[in-house]
This record gives sequence, C-alpha cells and structure tokens, in this order.
Amino acid sequence: MLNFIFALATFADMPLVSPVFGDHMVIQRDKTDAIWGWTKPGASVQITIATEGTDGLNTNTTLFGATADTSGKWIAKFKAPKVGGPYRITVKGDQTVELHDVLVGDVWVCSGQSNMEMGIMQAKDAQKEIADSANYPNIRLYAVPKVPSLTPQATALGEWLNCTPQNIVKGGWGGFSAVAYYFGRKLNQDLKVPIGLVHTSWGGTPAEAWTSAEGIAPVKDFDNQAKAVIDMARPGAPHTADMIEKWANDVNGDLSKPDLDDSMWSDVKLPARFGQLSLNGFRGEVWFRKTIELPSPLPAGEAQLTTGSNDGIDLNYVNGVRTDFGSSVLNWRNKPVPPGILHPGKNVVAIRFVGMSPNAGFTFPGIDGFNLRIGGVRYSLLGDWKMTRGFDLKDAPKMPALVEDNPNWPTTLYNGMINPLLPMGIKGAIWYQGESNVGRGEQYSRLLPAMITDWRKAFGQGDFPFFVVQLANFGGQQASPGNSGWAELREAQTIATTRVKNAGLAVTVDIGEARDIHPKNKQEVGRRLALAALHTAYNTSGEYSGPTFKSATPQGQSIKVTFDHANGLTLRQAKTSGFAVAGADGKFVWADATVQGNSIILAGPGVNEPLYVRYAWDDDPVVTLFNGDGLPAVPFRTK
Repeated sequence: MLNFIFALATFADMPLVSPVFGDHMVIQRDKTDAIWGWTKPGASVQITIATEGTDGLNTNTTLFGATADTSGKWIAKFKAPKVGGPYRITVKGDQTVELHDVLVGDVWVCSGQSNMEMGIMQAKDAQKEIADSANYPNIRLYAVPKVPSLTPQATALGEWLNCTPQNIVKGGWGGFSAVAYYFGRKLNQDLKVPIGLVHTSWGGTPAEAWTSAEGIAPVKDFDNQAKAVIDMARPGAPHTADMIEKWANDVNGDLSKPDLDDSMWSDVKLPARFGQLSLNGFRGEVWFRKTIELPSPLPAGEAQLTTGSNDGIDLNYVNGVRTDFGSSVLNWRNKPVPPGILHPGKNVVAIRFVGMSPNAGFTFPGIDGFNLRIGGVRYSLLGDWKMTRGFDLKDAPKMPALVEDNPNWPTTLYNGMINPLLPMGIKGAIWYQGESNVGRGEQYSRLLPAMITDWRKAFGQGDFPFFVVQLANFGGQQASPGNSGWAELREAQTIATTRVKNAGLAVTVDIGEARDIHPKNKQEVGRRLALAALHTAYNTSGEYSGPTFKSATPQGQSIKVTFDHANGLTLRQAKTSGFAVAGADGKFVWADATVQGNSIILAGPGVNEPLYVRYAWDDDPVVTLFNGDGLPAVPFRTK
C-alpha cells in the first residue's frame, strides 16, 4: 500500500476564487456544480449568480454561500441557472471578485499528448478555419498551463477566452487544440448550447503520467515509480538534479570548472545530435565547454542561459556553478544565472550531457534557444565548442530515478494539470493519447480504464462520458501480414472503451499520414469524436461508429465475418483488402474479400480452412472497409 502526500498551501498564499474560474467561462448545465477558493479558516463567502447587466435583485438571481475549512478552502455546490447567459458571478469574502460574461452549457475536458495539443495553426486549412472561429462566440476556451508536479496542485493559472480568430491562435503549439475546437464546434452547431473546452495536454507523455497515485495503484505495474514520486516529495528529499550530479561526479568527476584545461578536447559545432558528433550509438556522458568574452561593465539586468529542448539528461554550468537541469525533451532549459557568477572577460559555459538513446543530443534550440542573455543583450552560443567523452552508461552504476520536473513519470501530470480542475462541473472528456504507450498494449488495456475510473471518482460526477481517439495510421506498411505495436495499442484502446461505461471510440486509422505522426486533418477527428458524444452523451439518433467485429464463422475454404454498424457495408479498392486469414498453424496471408450484406467473405491463398482473421493489423494498415456513412471499420483480430 502506497502512502500519498498532498501539498497544502496556506490560505494567505491562495486566491479568494480559484483561477480555473474567470470571465467568459462556461459552467455545466443540468448538474450540481462547484465553485471554490480560499479565505481565512472559518470565514464565510457569499456567491451571487445574476443575469449580466442587472442589479442582482431580479428573478434570475441565485444566492448561496460557503464556509472555509481549517485549511482556508471553501467550496460551494449549486445548481446552474438556465442554459445561455451571459451571467455575472459575484463572490464576496474578505474581498469581492466578479466574473463576467459567464455562460451555462456543457464543459468538456480535452486531454492527451501531442495530437491533442496540436493547435489550429498546425492543422489543415488553418487560415480559413481561424477566420471561421469568429462565428462561434458561444464556444469558450481554457488551456491549463504545462506543470508537472510531485504533489497534487491546488491551482492552474489559465484563462478563459472567447472563441475569436485572435484568441484561438494564442499559446501552445500553434494555438488552441484543433481536435478540441473541432469537437466543440460540432457540438455547438448541433446542440445550440454554449460549449466550454478545458484543454489540458502535453506532447510525448504517457497515460500513467495522467493518472493519480491512488488511481494507478490497482494496475500494480507502476508501484516503484509511484513510490519514487512520493519519496521525492517528502520534506528534505534531494532534488533529482543533485542526485544525478552526485552520481555522475562519483563516476567521472566534475569537468565544469572554468580553470580546467580543455585544450586537448575535440572541436565541435553545436547544437547537434550525437550522430553528428561522431558519437553514433553512444549512450553515456559527454562534456561540452565554450568560453565567451563578456564586456566591462556587464549589461544591466538578469542573466539567463538557454540551451533549448534536448534529448537526454543535461546539467548546465556557468563558471562551475550549476544553473539548470533537464531530463526530457519536454523540459526547456532556460533558467536564470545566479547573480555574481558572470564577470567581465572570459566566462565558461559547460554542459554535462548524458545521452540515453541513439538519437540523443541537442534537438530543438529554436530561433532564439541557444544563448546567454544578460538583460536585453544576447550572446549567441551557436558554433564552436569543445567536447570530450566521459563514461559509458553500461559501465556506470544504476542512475537515480528521473522524477522531479519529469512529465513522463506516473502521477506528475495528474498532480499538476488535472487536480487543479477538481471538482469542476463537466459533461465529459475526450482523450487523444497512446503513441507514447506503443509497445505496451496489454498494459494499456488495463491502464486506460484505471485512468478513466480515477478521473470519474475525482470529479465526483458519476460515470461521465469519455471518448477516445484511436491512433491514426503511421509508419510503413508490411509486405506480409505480421505483428504491430501500433495495432496492439489500438486494440487496447478498443478494449478499454468496452471495459468502462459511457465510453466510445473515434477511429482515425484512415486519415493519418504515413510520414507524419501529427496528421493535419483534425476536423474529421473532432467530428468523429462528436458523433460518438452525440450518441452516448446526448442520445441523438444517427450512425456514430464504423463497422465493428461481431463474429467469424468458418465455411470450409472461406470464413464469414459479420459486423455491427454495417449498414451500406463497402470495400474500397486498394493494393490488398486489408484483411488477413490464417489456418490452424496461425500463419497469416492476405485475403480476398467479398461483401455479402453486413458480412465479408474471406479466403486466402494456401489457407484451405481459415480459422482466424485480422483486419487493418499494421502500424500503417491498408484500410478498405467502411459503412454507408463513410466511417471506417474498427481494426481487430480474432487471434
């Protein structure tokens, strides 16, 4: 049994109203909602919800209150007024906070990794779609800042925005999440109610990072990692950077000091990956040093060293003093240089880099991401550096756990990017993630239901609807039927949505891009998610799924596969049917396919008695099977 640590801030450090509430927000209709904040322990707050522009004394006014607990937190439960608005929410305590232009409608949490994070500017038809966003004033946008945390955090410093061409391009990777926006747009068009979209995602992160310590415990696979997070959060626990530095120093010493003689080191150009530095396949420590000349007097202002986003573990030093630490491509290395470290004349920047993969190195310095800045003056670090190889990982003792500030570790993103939202009133959630869990399909089939169950318990609103984007096609196609990590992860996503109530799947295996893990057609992704939501969350009629496997019946030299959601079943032309069959020996071959009503008849050369079937079972499969609504069949296997 794990013991859980929760971070408690004092009321004096906290806002009267949590920043997840603000002007232009949407509050959830037809449910018991909550609003919360902090004041003096035992103090009371009074909340008024009134039609915007009134004196708060009309018939559309809701009055309620709450009392702060011993930690200073107050939480008020209430029933939202009628759909629409705008409303004004007034909270009176030791101060008064007013929230304006508040709408009542449906709120959706939109989460995952980079394909959910990908902004509208990066997606298909960007300029046209950005301009069109002005037509949806009742869609409201909230983006949770990227904050990994060892302990559950109470607040997220986001901001609710009206959906406008100016606001939808703000922040993130190309603006607001394209998938979330297109999903919300379809719901707003069909339902004619305000839609609030709470976007909380981070590219490259695994599902376990989005699950709480309590929620992940039943999975068992992550006990050691979850315990490491808890241990690191204990008072007095050493920082990860301190542990890594000590570990590396014990192996190979400290080569950061400015008076060290590096004249015999190799000359290299940075930024670069290891493969560009004659370090192909090397996994271990590499030191880099650069001497820069600074003027007298030094420019006024704070100093900051920026070395970008790097694939590996690195510690940055200025004149022998550590200034930064990064353990992931998701950490941007740009910490301040402490006062008194820099001086006129020669200064030495050193980087201790521990490469963990064959593709390690400096990956994304960006247009302004490799420099030393002092005040408004920037000194470029591009170009000539000195380099020497340190230890090989295979010869070194076991590395300390890379926990702190690491968004890839179990619980860290739940703590920093989900916990601040609790217990906000929501309609449901959409989820586009899985790429970072490829290769762990069976585990994912247990992990994702655990995460969904965890969120539902935490939000305290029952089995709210939860919809999953199945991974798109990506990579190369196999010449012959074989195994596929991506197909197994898609299967795990399908399994997960059948193991929990009120869940659904948006299949995208036909709209990916073989050479781009971030396909551009986010409009169709959002539309298919909305179709699933309209059916499950709103009980509307109409098809919402592509064909799904129902049964397989051997018929001598052929096998009959029957499908649900098969009205208008069609096979599109391609180099193969996308189906493979196997006999008792389990050796699959591509199959010929013929439509027969809501079934497909399959036969494969050399398979006299087919017993097993696979469809679209590849990283980048051939996709041929659709129903009359143009929705693709869900990939499957019977063995």
